[in-house]
Amino acid sequence: MNKDSDLMDWQQEFIATNLLAIGYNAWAGYLGGERGAIICSTRSAAVGIAGESFRTYFVQRSRLAAFLNAWLAAPDTIILRHHFINAHILEAVDSYSPTAEVVFLLESFNQVTFFYLKNLPIAPPQCYEQVCRTWEEFQPAVCTLQERAMCNQE
Repeated sequence: MNKDSDLMDWQQEFIATNLLAIGYNAWAGYLGGERGAIICSTRSAAVGIAGESFRTYFVQRSRLAAFLNAWLAAPDTIILRHHFINAHILEAVDSYSPTAEVVFLLESFNQVTFFYLKNLPIAPPQCYEQVCRTWEEFQPAVCTLQERAMCNQE
């Protein structure tokens, strides 16, 4: 195996593992009023009660060009697959189907990889619905643990 193959395997596994969260964020962002892209950074992962979490943002199309220009121009960030330049990413955002696809940029270390996620096993609206349904299921446990922590501090 070579380095590029290992990197792609890791990224594909990351997407598969986090597809529900990616789809949820994509649909929640789209419900905010316009198309956009999901940006996820693994640079500063946080470990919490639910496991490891990563910073994820939905950037609306109206703000995406400025965001990409600033983010990808930073001296410590390079975009992989150089043929996917800003214009290509913006074109993908303009033409993707929000009900079935996701435009996704994954930052790991100092590299950014662009993904146009199609033919998903679960569509963004269903990801959103599933997360919303299960949120109520998990919320009481989080509240109970927070209450216990507060009691232990007293």
